[in-house]
Amino acid sequence: MTPRPESSGSRPKGTAGEKIPEQPTAAQQKSATRKTAVPKQGAAKKAAPAKATAKKAAAAKTTVGKTVAKKAATKKAAAEKTAVEQPAAGTATAKKTAAKKTAVKKSAAKKATTVKATAAKTTAVKAAASKSTAAETVAGKAAAAKSPAAKTTAKKAPAKKAGTAERAAATTTAAEAAAKKTTPAKATAKKAAAKKTATATSTVAESPAKKTTAGKASAGEAVAKKSAAKKAPARKAAARKAPAGQAPAGDAGSAQFVPPEMEVAVSPAVDAVDRERLLAGTHHAPHSVLGAHPVPGGIAFRAFRPYALSVAVVSGELRAELHNDGEGFFSGLLPLREVPAYRLVVEYEGTVLETEDAYRFLPTLGDLDLHLIGEGRHEELWTALGAHPTTHEGVTGTRFAVWAPNARGVRVTGTFNFWDGTGHVMRSLGSSGVWELFLPDVGEGELYKFEITRPDGSKTQRADPMARRTEVPPATSSVITSSEYEWGDAEWLARRAEAPAHEAPFSVYEIHLPSWRPGLTYRQLAEQLPGYVKNLGFTHVELMPVAEHPFGGSWGYQVTGFYAPTARLGTPDDFRYLVDSLHRAGIGVLMDWVPAHFPRDDWALAEFDGRPLYEHEDPLRAAHPDWGTLEFDFGRNEVRNFLVANAVYWCEEFHIDGLRVDAVASMLYLDYSREPGQWTPNEHGGRENLDAVAFLQEMNATVYRRVPGVVTIAEESTAWDGVTRATHHKGPSGFGGLGFGLKWNMGWMHDSLQYMSHEPVHRKYHHGEMTFSMVYAYSENYVLPISHDEVVHGKRSLVSKMPGDWWQQRAGVRAYLGFMWAHPGKQLLFMGQEFAQGAEWSEAHGPDWWLLDPGYGAEPDHRGVRDLVRDLNTVYRATPALWRLDTDPAGFEWIVGDAADDNVLAFLRLDPEGVPVLAVSNFAPVTRQDYRLGVPEDVPAWHEAVNTDAARYGGSDVTHPDPVKPEPQPWHGRPASIRLTLPPLATVWLRPA
Repeated sequence: MTPRPESSGSRPKGTAGEKIPEQPTAAQQKSATRKTAVPKQGAAKKAAPAKATAKKAAAAKTTVGKTVAKKAATKKAAAEKTAVEQPAAGTATAKKTAAKKTAVKKSAAKKATTVKATAAKTTAVKAAASKSTAAETVAGKAAAAKSPAAKTTAKKAPAKKAGTAERAAATTTAAEAAAKKTTPAKATAKKAAAKKTATATSTVAESPAKKTTAGKASAGEAVAKKSAAKKAPARKAAARKAPAGQAPAGDAGSAQFVPPEMEVAVSPAVDAVDRERLLAGTHHAPHSVLGAHPVPGGIAFRAFRPYALSVAVVSGELRAELHNDGEGFFSGLLPLREVPAYRLVVEYEGTVLETEDAYRFLPTLGDLDLHLIGEGRHEELWTALGAHPTTHEGVTGTRFAVWAPNARGVRVTGTFNFWDGTGHVMRSLGSSGVWELFLPDVGEGELYKFEITRPDGSKTQRADPMARRTEVPPATSSVITSSEYEWGDAEWLARRAEAPAHEAPFSVYEIHLPSWRPGLTYRQLAEQLPGYVKNLGFTHVELMPVAEHPFGGSWGYQVTGFYAPTARLGTPDDFRYLVDSLHRAGIGVLMDWVPAHFPRDDWALAEFDGRPLYEHEDPLRAAHPDWGTLEFDFGRNEVRNFLVANAVYWCEEFHIDGLRVDAVASMLYLDYSREPGQWTPNEHGGRENLDAVAFLQEMNATVYRRVPGVVTIAEESTAWDGVTRATHHKGPSGFGGLGFGLKWNMGWMHDSLQYMSHEPVHRKYHHGEMTFSMVYAYSENYVLPISHDEVVHGKRSLVSKMPGDWWQQRAGVRAYLGFMWAHPGKQLLFMGQEFAQGAEWSEAHGPDWWLLDPGYGAEPDHRGVRDLVRDLNTVYRATPALWRLDTDPAGFEWIVGDAADDNVLAFLRLDPEGVPVLAVSNFAPVTRQDYRLGVPEDVPAWHEAVNTDAARYGGSDVTHPDPVKPEPQPWHGRPASIRLTLPPLATVWLRPA
C-alpha cells in the first residue's frame, strides 16, 4: 500500500524557497540598475584557471559575502577585514551595491589579487550554515581561481531577513566571471568584494535567515550543522558536475538561469486557501496553482502527491529536491528564466517513480470544442469528452473530460491511483461546464470513475457518461479504451446507399444477443449468426439494445453506458468484428436505441453532478411513470447533443445500418401515462413535448446527413402525424415531420394478432381487424413487427396464440406469416418464432433450439415452419412487387376484402412496371374448392410461387403444381377470373407464369 506522507518538517529534505519580507532599498536598486553583469566571454580572457576544491576553500576560510545595504556597515566591515553575513540568493543587487561602494573606497589601496570564486554547490545543508565560508562548487571547472589561505574573521553583523532561494545559474555565471578576472596574486577579501564576486548556493530554496550570526568561520561541517539546526530543515540537492563554460542543469535550453539582478523571490508554497480547496477536491483551476509557474525570483514548482515521501524536479542534468510542505504538497523555487521541460521523481515507501507532471500541460480541448458543446452542436462529442489514450505535447497518456456544470470540483479516480483521486484534480474549462485533465503514463485497460463534489459539498463517484467501454456488470467502472479494428466491409457500405430502405427488400430478424446462443461472445456469435441469418434469407438483423445496462432483466432497455457495447459479450472491437462479419455476409445491422429514459442508479446519470442534469429539473417531467426511470431533458442543449451525437456514434464508429428508436410515444406526449394534474401543458397549452419533437427532428436530420444509407425506425404506437415525413414538410398539425425512415405498425400487429387468436368460426365477426390496416397503410412508411414484446409476459409465443390443435396452430402460423410477408410494409420477426417455438421467450435461456434436434420426434414440425420462413424471404427478395412500392398506393389492389364469411382475403401487389403478385389467404380450417377470384386479363397464366400448406412445411399439401389459366368470366369487378382450390389455414402466392 502506498504510504501516507509524514508531517511537514519531519524529513530533512531540500528546503522550500520562501518569500523575502523586505525589498532592496532604492539606493541598492539604483546602483543595481547602473551595474551590469560581466559577460562571460570578456571575463574569460582575463581568467587564470586554477583548480579549487571545497576542502581547500573551507581551509582557507575565505569568506566572500556582502555587507547589509548600509555604507556605514560596509566601512566597518572593510576595516575589520570584511564582515560576512548570510549570502542570500536573489539579493545580487545588494551584493553589487556593496561591492561597488567598497571598490570606490579601496580601489587604490592594493593590487588586484586573486580570490577564490566558487560556484555554488547544490548542497542545502552546508549552504544553510551562516555562509561563513565561501559556497562550495561542484560545477566542474567553473571555479577556476584559487584564493590564498587568507584568514578573515567574520564579525557579528545584523543580518536582514532575506530569502535564500539562490540561483544556480547566476552563481555559475558570476563565479566564472569573477574567477576569470582575478590574478594569481595574493589579495585580501576586501579586494575580492570590490570585484563583484557574487557567491550563491544552488539550492532549490532555503529558509530565511533570522538574525543568524556567524563567529569565526572554521573549516569543517560543525558550523554548517550548527547553523542548519537553527534554520528550517534542509536537504542536499543533488547536482552534477558540468564542464567549464557550460551552463549547469542541461545546456540544451531545458533550464536557463536568471542573472543576479532579477527581482526578489517569493514563496513557492501553495497558499492556505488553494491548499484547502485542493485537499477538499473543490478547486476549479488546479493547473494555475500546481505545476511550474514563473514568479518573481524564478520558476516556482509545486506538486500535490499524497503519500509521497519526497518529490524532485528533473530537467536535463538539473535535479532539484522540492520542500515537503506537508499533506502531500511539495514546492520549490528554481532561479530559471523560463519553464523548462521537466519530469518529477516521486519517492514512495519502497519505490521511486519518474513521471511527467500532469499539471504542466495545456488543455486538450480547444475553444471550438467548448463552443460546440455549449451550443449543443458537437456532432462528434465522443471525440471530445470521455477518456482517450493520446499523445499530448509529445507525451503519451490519457485525456479525461466530463460535463458537470453544477460540480464544485471533479477528480479522476481509478486503478492507476488506487481509487484515490485526491492528487488528480481536474480543471474547469470556463463556463462550458466541462472538466478536463491529461494524465501521463495512464493507458488502455485502466478502470476509472469521476469523483464529483456536489454543490452541497458531498461526494459521489460516477461512471463516465461517455465511456466507450465498461466493466462486466454488475461491476460499474468505466474502462479506458481505443479501437485498433480494421474494417473489411467497404463494399457493403458503398452499396447500402443505392436505394432507400422503404424502396428495397427489408425483412428483419430480431435477436437478443446474450440469449440467442447463451454463453457465446461477440466473436463466437460472429462465427454462427451470419450464416444462420443468411440461410434464412433475412436482409437485416435487429439487435435488442447493445449499449451497456446494469440489469440483464431489462433486456438492455435501461441503459447506463450509452456509448459502450455491453461488456457481457466482449470488447468494443469484438462487437465491431460481429458487425463486420454480418456485413461481409450481406446482412445489414439494425440496433435498438433508447433515448427516452435512463435508470436511477446512483453511479450513473441520475443527478450526475448533484442536481438534475440529464433529467428534467421538473420532477413531474423527469420521472417516467411506467418504468420508474428518468426522462431526458430534451430542451437542454448539452443533453440533446449527448443523444444526437450518440446516434451518430453508433452509425459511424460501429457501422450500424439503422437505429430502431424505442418508446417514441412516451417522448412525444407530456401526458403519456400521466393523470390530470401530473403534467404541465406546453407553451401553446397542448400536450405535445415540443423539446422532444425538436430533438427527434435534429437527430434524424443529423444522422441522415452524416451517414448515407442508414435508416432510422420509430417504435411509435400512436397516430402522431408525420413520423416518417421529412422534417421540413409541415403537416395538418403544424409540425414538420419527425424525419424517421420507417415506423413500426403497432396497429397492424395488434389487430392482426387479435384476429388470429379467435377461433376460425368467430373470425368472420372480426374480419375488419385484418383489413383496417389498409385504410392507413400509406400514411407512413411501415414495418410490420412481430417483436419480442409480443412473445413475453404471458402473451404467449406466436404459435401458442393460434387456436386449435397442434396441426392447426402450426398451420395458422404459416398462413399468418404468408399474409404478413405479402402485406405492404417491411417485415420483422423475433427469434424463436421462425421455427414455431411453443414457449415464451426468456432472456435466461433463449430460444428452444432443441426443438430442431433431429432426435426430437416433433422436429419436422418446427423445421417445416423454419423452411417456410426461408422460402418466403427468398421469393420476397426476388420479387420487386412485394417491396418496391411498399409506400405507394399504386403497389396494392384489393381483389376481395369483404369475404368475411369465408375468412378469405385476396389482393394484388405490383411493381413499378405493373407486374403483379396475387396473394390469397384462407383463415378457415376447411378446403375451399374452385374458389373464384377476379384477376387482371393481361396475365395469360399464374404460377404458384409459395403455398404455406405444402407438405415440406408440414401442411396437407393442397397445392397447384400446374399453371392456373384465367377464364374470361368477370369477377370481383375484373374482366377475368381464375378458380383455385384454397388449402385450409393457408396463404398462397401466385405470380405470372
